[in-house]
Parts: sequence; structure tokens; C-alpha cells
Amino acid sequence: MYRSFFLFTCLTLLFSCKKETGNVNLHHDYFGVEKGRYVIYDAKEITHLSNNSKDTVEYQLKTVIGDTVHDNSGRVGYKYRRYKRTTAADDWNLSDVWFIIIADHRGELIEENERIVKLVFAPTADKEWNGNAYNTNGELIYGYEDLHVPMNINNMHLDSTIKVVQEDVFNLIQWRKKHEIYAKKIGLVRKHYQHLEISNFDVTNVSTGKELFLEMTQYGYE
Repeated sequence: MYRSFFLFTCLTLLFSCKKETGNVNLHHDYFGVEKGRYVIYDAKEITHLSNNSKDTVEYQLKTVIGDTVHDNSGRVGYKYRRYKRTTAADDWNLSDVWFIIIADHRGELIEENERIVKLVFAPTADKEWNGNAYNTNGELIYGYEDLHVPMNINNMHLDSTIKVVQEDVFNLIQWRKKHEIYAKKIGLVRKHYQHLEISNFDVTNVSTGKELFLEMTQYGYE
């Protein structure tokens, strides 16, 4: 009788654990990998030159999730098409075709032949990973901040967003701040990239470097 009760209890616990695991929300929809989904951004690039001058370029960027395709490892993902135009009055011109995939609890983007781990699932405050784990660049530890928080961007209310901190360094000769914000069912909605060479902790004395800012202005499906 005792053995039967013990076996029944074990089977009940096992079933409950499997059911709970199967219902875990990994929040894959933060990566926005749905065919036809597009996002339009206002973009600004600032290049700091060695002669204490800088070159600023502003344009619009459009990303579109395209057809399924296999990468070099045989994994099935999607084409990630990028278009650019100078102003909203201009036609879109295809700039790049990258590759995007969710696999093994990772959200990856292959850009310019570099495989970058943008997200890991499910997002938690204590989770860290090497964004450059699958390319030849040096280790770069990413982490999460501001999980599942609402946000307003350009009069668009976003119910749930997460922030990925990619780098935050300030020292005698460098000032690097890099992060991205993702929204559910959309993907990337804001990007801050800042990699500057400075002198003696002086952020106003930039010798060389680059800044890139993206902010979503529109999204939908096509």
C-alpha cells in the first residue's frame, strides 16, 4: 500500500513539473522574428575625426523580416533586410541582407558575417552572456536591465520592453556606452552606440570614435 502511494506521489510530482516547464514563457516575442514584420527608425551617425572635427549623417533605416533561409550551419532563420533613405520623401534603397534566428534560447543576428548573440531567453535580471561568443571579436559581456517595463517612443505606447546593456566603460582614455531596447512583438526599438577615444577623462575632448543612435518611428507588417 505504501509503495503504491509513493509511486503515485512521484508520478504526480513528475507530471506537475513537466506541465509547469511546458508553460514557461521564454518571451521570444521580444526579438520580433515574424515574417513580414518591419520597423522604421530615425538614425543618426556621428564620426569623430582626429582633427577635432566630426561628421554627422542623419537618415531613415527600415528593417524587414524576409523569407526563411539556412545559415552556414544549416540552421533555419530569416533574411533580415535593411533599407535606407535620406528623408521620408525618398525611395527606400536596399542596403544589406543579414540573417536573424532564434535557436537554443538565443536570439542571434548575423551582420556583416559576424554572428552576435543579441538576446538570451528567458530574460532575467541576473542573466549575462558573451555577445561575441560566436565571432572572432573579444569577449563582450551583455546583461539585462529594466525588464518588462512600459515605454513611450514617438507617441507610441509599448506595453513591455527590455534593455540590453552591451557595454558601459568610462576611464582615462575611453568612453563607451552601448545598449539596445527591445519591445514585445516588435523587436529592436532603440539603440545607443557610443565608442569614443578621450583624453584624461575629459568627455568634451574626443579624439576619434563613432556614435550611432536609432529610434523607432513606425512598425507594422507587409
